[in-house]
Amino acid sequence: MKSLILAEKPSVAREIARVLGSTKKSKHYIEGDRYIVTWALGHLMELKMPEDYDSGYKTWKMEDLPIIPNHMGIKPIKNTRHQFHAIQQLANRSDIKDFIIATDAGREGELVARWILEKIKWKKPIQRLWISSQTDRAIRDGFRHLKPSKDYHHLYQSAVCRAKADWLIGLNVSRALTTKYHDSLSAGRVQTPTLSLIHEREKDIKSFKPEPYWTIYAKIGETKPVYKKNQNQRIFKEQDVKNILSKTKNQSAIIKDITRKTKTDHQPLPYDLTELQRDANRRFGFSAKKTSNVLQNLYERHKLVTYPRTDSRYLSQDMKQTMLDRLKAISSAFQQEVQPVLKNKGKVFAKSVFNDAKVTDHHAIIPTEQPVYFNDLNSDEQKLYRIIALRFLALFYPSYKYEVIQVHLEIAGEPFQLQEKQVIDDGFKKIENTRQESLSPSFDQWIIGKTLSVKEVHAERKMTEPPLRFSEADLLTKMEKYNLGTPATRAEIIERLLSQETIERTNGRLFVTPKGKQLIDLVHPSLKSPDLTAEWERKLESIAQGKENPDSFLNGIVNQTKQLIHDIKQSDQKYKLHNLTGSKCPECGSLMKEIKGKNGKILVCANHECGHRKHKGPKLSNRRCPHCHKKMEFHKGKAGAYFQCKPCNIVQKADEKKKKVSKREERQLLNKYSQKNNTPVGNSLADALKQALEDKN
Repeated sequence: MKSLILAEKPSVAREIARVLGSTKKSKHYIEGDRYIVTWALGHLMELKMPEDYDSGYKTWKMEDLPIIPNHMGIKPIKNTRHQFHAIQQLANRSDIKDFIIATDAGREGELVARWILEKIKWKKPIQRLWISSQTDRAIRDGFRHLKPSKDYHHLYQSAVCRAKADWLIGLNVSRALTTKYHDSLSAGRVQTPTLSLIHEREKDIKSFKPEPYWTIYAKIGETKPVYKKNQNQRIFKEQDVKNILSKTKNQSAIIKDITRKTKTDHQPLPYDLTELQRDANRRFGFSAKKTSNVLQNLYERHKLVTYPRTDSRYLSQDMKQTMLDRLKAISSAFQQEVQPVLKNKGKVFAKSVFNDAKVTDHHAIIPTEQPVYFNDLNSDEQKLYRIIALRFLALFYPSYKYEVIQVHLEIAGEPFQLQEKQVIDDGFKKIENTRQESLSPSFDQWIIGKTLSVKEVHAERKMTEPPLRFSEADLLTKMEKYNLGTPATRAEIIERLLSQETIERTNGRLFVTPKGKQLIDLVHPSLKSPDLTAEWERKLESIAQGKENPDSFLNGIVNQTKQLIHDIKQSDQKYKLHNLTGSKCPECGSLMKEIKGKNGKILVCANHECGHRKHKGPKLSNRRCPHCHKKMEFHKGKAGAYFQCKPCNIVQKADEKKKKVSKREERQLLNKYSQKNNTPVGNSLADALKQALEDKN
């Protein structure tokens, strides 16, 4: 008898099969003596759409809303139905004794597997593989310690509630807004409050009124004490500045007090996904989505880091025994940083990182025991792995200690302050290459009561500045604060807003578009409130822990949906298509809208029932400009096809693509050549193929 194992992706399935010794490959699975390993392709199942309940729902009509099925069913996703049927056939085999869920160890991974099991009506035992890395060791240990599936039943219920809530609110509200205002308008319980955060920042910027302020400095030797009264060094009245400058002109300074405080910066905790996305955005300009993709490669393909989609920055107690192996694995790439740690026998100075109570489904993101070879990684993978490894290494270094010295002076009775820092112990900052701060040459010689000569006192005028628009790092911080989405979904939410053209990304900052501004005005205040949506997320987490009733949660979502649709129907607000052009649709005569597509701008008929579309201007190609690296336009002229980058005025002729030779053609050519020359195809395969292709050309 054999166990049927379900992985989430083919690549993971291949690794599991290899570790377990399953070698017989088929199109949809890999079989061995004890295990059959198959895979999903992400989600294979989805909630049924309205038209699956009633064909009349294919046409979007306001009077049909809200659509709330008595029982929400599931169905196979059309594009991946072949893989679902393959799993169904495997499940029906008489030699299968149990099912092992090996999808990603999280809420969505649980849903991927459980919906498949529900649809195939699985009745035999189920076990769960729950691992935090894809190394051979982790896989073997995981299969030695399989968990009962019932341990994750509440997690599955939480995932179902999330999916149904998104369906009920997102589908109904989006249909209502699109139908009423004749434009593609999408709203949801997480994306709309996120859009609202960006919109509120935009309003703050627009309403901001700059005002002048002054900062007063004195020059004493090589130092520049600053005027500071009541913890504020900004002065907003020009007359006050003039009075202080007049009073302190040609006066000496008296040292009134010197305070010394020893401070300690403790080692930073390892990354969770959101903190890593923030840091990668600040350091490298990575979008949250790009960080997720690069990190997934490091986890799944290279097996160099632990499970990516975690919200914990702590490690479990049982991981202490693995720390030395992890250090040895990264030692070749970080020899200078690891060597002193190994001499210290891998002692972890940051003891607080080991905290079982603060480890949720997964611990923090740290390196695995897999040796790293930087040459195998691309540039982005190297950057991300480096900061993960250095953050991990910080745990093995002492705390950073320094002394803050404040000198309080008076010039003609007016308070000035000078602050400097003296490093006592570099600690973990040794590996960050942080520049050490040292005292001014004469600073240590100053004593209380001493009179100092003042070279000059001057003021610098500046203007208050509005808050900056959000970077993705800023937005992720806000989303985390309000508990909007999860570490695994926040990047997707930002990308969804970008694809819907409600926000745009310019020079690393997020701007709300005219469409986004109008959408926020149209939706009910409760849907754009981060507080309410955060409360839903907290309830989903409570359901996952078995503390909240799923039915009560969904009843609340149903009532909320009804209220939202009622408000849209009753609303008298207006909506103006911001991207309407003067071009008319050749099919129905309606005006055309201009939208951004993957390959350039597209004109789309404003009539929702028509949907005619065409490219506006030249199509963008995948060819990159050698100067600015942006996509080049594709043109066809009298001399043939060519690529053009208008900003750089660079033109390149389009090379004709050589026709690819299929494997079947290769075999035919090789057989033909071999028969022609009476030469068997053996070790000289490459030469034979080369000659055959030359004959063909």
